Amino acid sequence: MYSNKVTLIGFLGNDAEVRSNNERSLTNLSLATKSSYKKDGKYIEHTEWHRCVVFGKLGEFAATLKKGAHVLLEGELRSRKYESTKTNSEQTIWEIRVDSILKLDRAAKRSAEDNEESPEEEAA
Repeated sequence: MYSNKVTLIGFLGNDAEVRSNNERSLTNLSLATKSSYKKDGKYIEHTEWHRCVVFGKLGEFAATLKKGAHVLLEGELRSRKYESTKTNSEQTIWEIRVDSILKLDRAAKRSAEDNEESPEEEAA
């Protein structure tokens, strides 16, 4: 039995990037996740960047995502090789082939929106 499942929660570092070749389009996402640990009494933060690729109808939704969006992505880890023109050598790249996206709301942003809506509802 085999399993290749990745679940990531993080923030987009850039707007979604849509690419098309022939009849197929794909959307690239750059997702940042953070971890921290304590060393010598100080917290050290580490940001990991993940290259995510989305196809089909889900790719169309992903294309609407903007920099800073908080998302939960699920998919599988894939590698692929390509010939680098800079180094004239074969390179291997790792990426997440996304099969599920959930857009998450930030609690602070949501409460600010709720506060703005309250006076309008009372005025109506």
